[in-house]
Amino acid sequence: MSTIGTRLFAIFALALCSALPAKAEFSLFNSSASQVGNAPAFVPVDQAFPFNFTQQGNRVYLDWQVLPGYYLYQDKINVAPSADAQVGALEMRHGQPYHDEFFGEVSIYKQPLTVTVPLLKSTDNASLTVTYQGCAEAGFCYPPESITVPLYAISGAASDSGEAPNKATPAAANEQRQAASITTSKSTQTDNRSQTEVGSLSENWWQPLLFLGLGIGLAFTPCVLPMYPILTGIVLGGGKKTHGQTFRLSLLYVQGMALTYTLLGLVVASAGLQFQAAFQHPYVLIGLSGLFVLLAMSMFGVFSLQLPASLQTKLSEMSNQQKGGSNLGVFAMGAISGLICSPCTTAPLSGALLYVAQSGDLLTGAVTLYALAVGMGIPLILAAMFGNKLLPKAGAWMDRVKTFFGLILLAAPIFLLERLLPETISVWLWAAWMLVSLGWLYHISRTLQPGKLASALGIIAILGLSGGAVYSYNALFTTSAKAEVPSVDFIKISTIDELNRELAAAKEAGKPVMLDFYADWCVACKEFEKYTFHNANVAPELQRFVLLQADVTANRPQDIKLLMSLNVLGLPTLDFWDANGEPLPAARLTGFMKANPFLKHLEQNQLIKSEG
Repeated sequence: MSTIGTRLFAIFALALCSALPAKAEFSLFNSSASQVGNAPAFVPVDQAFPFNFTQQGNRVYLDWQVLPGYYLYQDKINVAPSADAQVGALEMRHGQPYHDEFFGEVSIYKQPLTVTVPLLKSTDNASLTVTYQGCAEAGFCYPPESITVPLYAISGAASDSGEAPNKATPAAANEQRQAASITTSKSTQTDNRSQTEVGSLSENWWQPLLFLGLGIGLAFTPCVLPMYPILTGIVLGGGKKTHGQTFRLSLLYVQGMALTYTLLGLVVASAGLQFQAAFQHPYVLIGLSGLFVLLAMSMFGVFSLQLPASLQTKLSEMSNQQKGGSNLGVFAMGAISGLICSPCTTAPLSGALLYVAQSGDLLTGAVTLYALAVGMGIPLILAAMFGNKLLPKAGAWMDRVKTFFGLILLAAPIFLLERLLPETISVWLWAAWMLVSLGWLYHISRTLQPGKLASALGIIAILGLSGGAVYSYNALFTTSAKAEVPSVDFIKISTIDELNRELAAAKEAGKPVMLDFYADWCVACKEFEKYTFHNANVAPELQRFVLLQADVTANRPQDIKLLMSLNVLGLPTLDFWDANGEPLPAARLTGFMKANPFLKHLEQNQLIKSEG
């Protein structure tokens, strides 16, 4: 399944789910940009993420300015004190949620960031080692950067009051020089967090609308719709009301219910902030997938999910004690009824809460769950205003609505497990889900009375089945063809001497050389492996090369020395030598490149023959 298609399916389903790098040598590359041949331009790490620091008494402020088009990883920011210092928990805003194909859900910073480090102990010889890492959005990652931050001693008074001692040290001079900029960063830190969350929601503006529509759909399930006449009587208090009073009271009831759902979203999203990484563990993914299957089974009527009878009775008694027809009483009844989840809404609501937990965004959690509750309350407002005239009558069609939601929930485990399963199995699962869903839709069209709706559903199902069958065949053919692609094997090197030895051997054999700088933390490196090197057209051409790979994941001194010797700023970087052993600086590639452009790049640099 395509990446876009997979994400659309998943969203729909889950809606219901001294400065040195290691020793700072990379800072020595001070050229304004790195651009060779057709490769895009990337600035050195100290220009992509300008870093500053200052100490004010018992607090150290670390400040990063993030260049547009670049971002920092939240989980890569670490502070390690020396033996003469002790620090407390870092104070930093939560990053923007970001989905990475290989690393799952991570948090990043695209805006300036200030991190506060509380000092518990410090002497004049103490220091902090600050480590961080970032990437360019265009597909280029920098090695982990480590910077040593010198500290001055904090006295007991300074520790208690937060004031710096009156001592003319280099750190104090540095403080005076930087205090203005740091104070500005501190004053805007809370605002930045709010802007980050608003930005995250603005990028997914359609999400609340989707939840609103799903809420409306949930309102038309078998055990919810028949409750509306009863709820209408409770809301109106048995008295005759004007249209204005009726609208106000029913709206208050819905807002009470929405308050409960919003608080649930906030609580679950808050937990998600701490457990996002856990959601990427294989055992957790398997467990969540099993839970979604169980939730889907409940929608198919295999069993019912609901609160314990004793708790339902207690909540019902609390609701009955409220005075119907009064503003406060109606609002309280709505808030309590939001907890009395009917069996029809428990499964989709659980799916929606799981999705919010993975997002880890408080604003998203609150707004989306609020929209879901408002969607469920719209039919109640209609029933209170106009009685049963505008609401459809109960019937078998409501069971079909439940089945529809069950099929949506079944897409969630496929999305979760496809990052663990072989691609061939994932394609089979998506194809099976698509064909079953469209087959069910065709069956529904045949059970309806002849008319425009039945004809439309039938046409949609037939077209979908035809297109799905063709797509599934092509996808399975493509994955089968990948198995026949020649293997692409790299010779591992880690030092300059090993590189020179392999270059000499390749020159004797009369073969060109490609050197791939790789690291586990480099997303675009993994994209090269998956989408380019093992492409059916690229892999045979690479058989003509001596393929070398330097794994610099650990960022060891020998890795840094190798990177420096070839003036490599970040990853991915591919270097080439011709069959005579001559380096080809114009052929260097920085950043990810797809298969066809990669082949053209090799042709342009006369490393392979043009087919034309």
